[in-house]
Amino acid sequence: MSKQYLQTHTNPTAHPTDIFALATTPSHLLSASGSSSILIHRTTNPPTTDPSDPSEDNPYPLIQTLHNAHPLGCHHLATSLDGSIAASAGFGGEVKLWRCDAEGTWSHSHNLAQAASNKTSPAPWALALSPTGDLLACTTHSGHINLYPTTTTTAETPQTPTTSFETQGSLGLSVDISPDGALTASGHANGSVYIFNNRTQTLAHSLSSLLKPVRTVRFSPGGTLLAAAGDAGIIALYSVTSGQQVASLAPPAAGAIAGREKKTTGAAGGWVMSVDYSASGEWLVSGAFDGKVRVWGVGSGQCVAVLAGPEEECVWGVKWAGGTPGQKGGEVFITGGRGGLGFYREAGPLAVIREREGERERERERERERGN
Repeated sequence: MSKQYLQTHTNPTAHPTDIFALATTPSHLLSASGSSSILIHRTTNPPTTDPSDPSEDNPYPLIQTLHNAHPLGCHHLATSLDGSIAASAGFGGEVKLWRCDAEGTWSHSHNLAQAASNKTSPAPWALALSPTGDLLACTTHSGHINLYPTTTTTAETPQTPTTSFETQGSLGLSVDISPDGALTASGHANGSVYIFNNRTQTLAHSLSSLLKPVRTVRFSPGGTLLAAAGDAGIIALYSVTSGQQVASLAPPAAGAIAGREKKTTGAAGGWVMSVDYSASGEWLVSGAFDGKVRVWGVGSGQCVAVLAGPEEECVWGVKWAGGTPGQKGGEVFITGGRGGLGFYREAGPLAVIREREGERERERERERERGN
């Protein structure tokens, strides 16, 4: 089985530098880069639209810029499920909390952590918010996973973690919180992957190592699976209940999709920088250092689509757009790379036919040019 996805929109100059982080809400896309600003695009139509408005030509308009959010740039973003809270981590070591009001406007709430010069309070790195937004998980350079409540801090009161999980001392490159808020998973520079129980404050599973840095971890929407990937070039799927690895998604050989050719066993796709589950949990999208975006069938373990990112360079982030499941034309996912944003949706049967006819026409044109 293969699927067709069309790039419906692209903004190659959204940011002046590489886009390191993406986060979505039911109606917004937040993106951050090596520059100081966080951009917010609308991903759903407003209640009323004016067909004569030129902005309607852009289905994902920029609606707000959080200027000077992080003077040295931002490397991680996280949002709550309802889209009311966001968190951002900057290269200066600061972690900021943002809130969205009823009008859809974002504003700075307070800082949760600051870079420290001593080893007892190491600088944070990756971020994850619980679905309700009341809990923030931060990894650190020392390997600790710190949990902060987001509802008890004011702008004037420094916050300290209420829980701190210890690992083997390796930098935590990635973190996620389960859909029910009960578990925290982390991936580390030494290839280790852990699942912690937030309620009992204990280690639930130390998962089989990927041996190389784990740059992304993500719980499935149902909370039954954990996807982990990184420099090993594969995506490992673990059972959250047993802690056992149940699948390994490897890129197909060059030019192959979903069973047409035997899958490779090595890191043919290079480093996997980011993964994200669709809302239904059926599909997993991944972005890689080789500039490729891949869509995987979770049940089959097959790669069903391979696309080139907007700039055909490293794809740092991939996210399914909030609020899209069930919409006509399929689900939408977004990619972030070298300053550019790409928006893709599943093609309907008519769009697939037109795309194939267009490709045949382009091939005929190339043959005519060779004949001349």
